[in-house]
Amino acid sequence: MARERYDAVVVGAGHNGLVTASYLAKAGLRTLVLERRSRAGGPLATEEVAPGVRAPVAADCVGGLRDDVVRDLGLGSHGFRAIEPEVAAFAPSADGPGLTLWRDPVRTATELRTRTQPRDAEAFVAFDRRIRSLGAFLARVQATEPPDLASPSLADATGGLTLLNGLRHLGRQQLREALRVLPMSVADLVGEAVEDEALRGVLGARGVRYTAMGPRSAGTALNFLWDSASGGGAAGRTVFARGGPDSLAEALVAAARSNGATIRRDADVAAIRTGRGSVEGVALASGEEIDARIVVSNADPKQTLLRLLDPAEVGPTLGWRVEHIRTPGVVAKVTLVLKGLPAIGGVDGERLHGRIVVAPSLDDLERAFDDSKYGRISEHPYLEATIPTLSDPSLAPDGTHVITALFQYAPRRLRDADWDEAARDRVADGAVRTLEVYAPGIADKIVARHVVTPADLEREYGLSGGHPMHGEHALDQVFAWRPLLGHARYRLAGIRGLYMCGAGTHPGGGVTGGPGRNAARAILADSRRARRRSTRGRARGADP
Repeated sequence: MARERYDAVVVGAGHNGLVTASYLAKAGLRTLVLERRSRAGGPLATEEVAPGVRAPVAADCVGGLRDDVVRDLGLGSHGFRAIEPEVAAFAPSADGPGLTLWRDPVRTATELRTRTQPRDAEAFVAFDRRIRSLGAFLARVQATEPPDLASPSLADATGGLTLLNGLRHLGRQQLREALRVLPMSVADLVGEAVEDEALRGVLGARGVRYTAMGPRSAGTALNFLWDSASGGGAAGRTVFARGGPDSLAEALVAAARSNGATIRRDADVAAIRTGRGSVEGVALASGEEIDARIVVSNADPKQTLLRLLDPAEVGPTLGWRVEHIRTPGVVAKVTLVLKGLPAIGGVDGERLHGRIVVAPSLDDLERAFDDSKYGRISEHPYLEATIPTLSDPSLAPDGTHVITALFQYAPRRLRDADWDEAARDRVADGAVRTLEVYAPGIADKIVARHVVTPADLEREYGLSGGHPMHGEHALDQVFAWRPLLGHARYRLAGIRGLYMCGAGTHPGGGVTGGPGRNAARAILADSRRARRRSTRGRARGADP
């Protein structure tokens, strides 16, 4: 029986894989997406956590999704609808009024004037202005293919000019400021901007979210600013997909299919086939082989290079470097189904529509991180919760609400313990205990709970180390160093036709579509160059 043949095979139907497939199919490449699981979208999963109740159990917000991806792929015409509440974040207090960060920084400043540090009102507006300016520059960086530092090309020069133009827009003073703050800790960044400890805590949390670092770790200011590239200023953006995050996955699937891509679920890729320095296709666990001149992996770098590729192709040096990509997952996800809406921090209305951040101060964040350094689940965790049923009542019956909370820190490698049911219960109990401080009686409202641990992220979604970002966002693992220096341009291991498009590539993790879009651009640029070379070769061969 003849093997199927495609122009491009995409391994993994996570959101970046679907974005890449859509762009490739739209450009006319016969494209196949292979997904190991029974549904597409990866962590964009909305599951039934109780009878009639659906909730996001991994990713919950989609505020980083690039506008050009939504526009280019026509996601709105395929059912994607974004919900962005007026409140970005609410930080409850156990002994006084909570702190609200609104989408409008002036509204935030107005409320700050009533707090213990009224000078923070003007300081916050100035800080927000700085963050928006730096974020706009970093948005250009994120949309640019990293250069090949060892052998710069004309394309690298063009990308460099784009960034240079962005630097000119910053101005000399802002340029100096960018170079100063990027290596800083987020504690230093926010600490020199504002004085209110609660304000420092809720801002600083954005610098450590999803990372195995504390607020005083060098480079966490970069995480804060990198996240700000999607807009939102100092408060960040809080955006939900109507119907839950899997509605975004469904829109991406529909867009890919409308452009001509084929998507196969329950198709476990066991190996990427290579020969004579080029990809030849993939082999499935079932024994089936599929031919393709382009293979794009949406798996993380460790899965791609250490599991899917022949070790002889990777070689010992590159293999050693890949093994040392840091993927220390420290995040769990706790979902609580409640009978009735709890009052959190004394409020139960509009202020709960955004992110609910339990990070009372930078010191509290640092102490939560301290536990994880020694392989322990945080006794007093940093929580970042949402109540998606407030913005999207379709997720649950009337009167029922869902709280889904990011629990940090819960290290993948526990000291003297495994991720068994006892450890799972410790995470759920710790989340409830922490919420009870700010919402007395919430435990009595719980009718069901669901926990996703770092071990679950590794097993169910194939995330090495249980790291949702495919690797740490750190100074040595971003831009031209993501995933590795010399392999940051979406082409991998010197094998023609082999690419990566997942969060392990620039610009990194989060629901952005950025890596998928950038990878597709690189693939299509290579395809155009290959066609031009082929045309010139045929023309020379035809000369008398």
